[in-house]
This record gives sequence, structure tokens and C-alpha cells, in this order.
Amino acid sequence: MMALEGDCLSVTGPVTLANVVELLESARVHMDRGGVTCVDLGGVTRVDSSALALLLAWCRLSIKIGGPGVRFHNVSKELVALARLYGVESILAFPA
Repeated sequence: MMALEGDCLSVTGPVTLANVVELLESARVHMDRGGVTCVDLGGVTRVDSSALALLLAWCRLSIKIGGPGVRFHNVSKELVALARLYGVESILAFPA
């Protein structure tokens, strides 16, 4: 599930292969309207490696439509560990 609050998308529930395409398309609708600069992942309950692909796609989409990219907030330890494992932690620039 996803909601837009100001310039921040809030994601809740699992982010896995089962729903990653749906989340990508939902975010695309909001990003196409402009103004999305952050994604709050505090409500995410479960992730798999497809979550990394989703976050990278959101970064690319934001830049493609002329935005500054997106920042990620409230990133779980599991997602940070996956990003390190796959070598994309610096690309996603998770907050310390």
C-alpha cells in the first residue's frame, strides 16, 4: 500500500516479488505528477531482493522526469543488509 503525504510517499506492508510491479506503477502515478522527493519505508513489513530493484527504479524514474531523485527514510536493517550484499548501498544513499 502507498500514500502520498506532501512530497513523501509512504509505503506499508510487504515489498516483495509478489507486489513490486504494483508498487512501481503506483509510485509512477505520483511521480509523474511531480514533487515526490522522498519515500518513507517505515511501514514496510517484509522485503526481498526485488525491493532493491524497486528502489533503484524509483530513483531512475524521478531523475528521468526531471526530479532530483528520491531520498529513502526509515530503511530497515534487512534492506540495508541486502543493499550491502548486492553492492548498491552507495547508489541508494540510505541515511546513516
